[in-house]
Amino acid sequence: MTATSPVSLRRPGAFPSISPSTLMVLLVSGSTATVAFDIWGQAISPMLGYGNLSPDGLARSLLGRLGLPDGAAAGNFIHLLVIGLLAYPIGWLAVFRPLQERFAPGLGWLAASAIYGFGLWILAIGFVAGFALGQPFLKFTTIAWVALVGHVLYGIVCGATVVWLERRR
Repeated sequence: MTATSPVSLRRPGAFPSISPSTLMVLLVSGSTATVAFDIWGQAISPMLGYGNLSPDGLARSLLGRLGLPDGAAAGNFIHLLVIGLLAYPIGWLAVFRPLQERFAPGLGWLAASAIYGFGLWILAIGFVAGFALGQPFLKFTTIAWVALVGHVLYGIVCGATVVWLERRR
């Protein structure tokens, strides 16, 4: 990466600017990572006999626990749009990557994005599942490990997409 990122015109370790380019990076990286996560969790993993991830079900459980509408549409909206397209990519671009670049600048994007994905797993399966279902880490059943692979894959695809978009500009 050069001294300034062409997408956001930021220095490494600095927060990205709010711009149409940054919004596009968020949406494209979130879209590609969410598709990868869902292909793994809802197609490949079940074909391998490991079970089917249901992130919309976890979102529905969380909404219900908070006393909010928890229908299928709400669960999908939260999983696909709020989390997949916005929250997780914002976490990468505006929080994790600037901190990683500042405090561990030698760590490459691949390792950093895998660590980010692991952190997403801790958040989703450790805290959210613990709160919404009363089962932190889903009691470490097989589906918890499927979710770990899915979240690390999400982090890597999100990071790779950001790097690719930045190099194209």
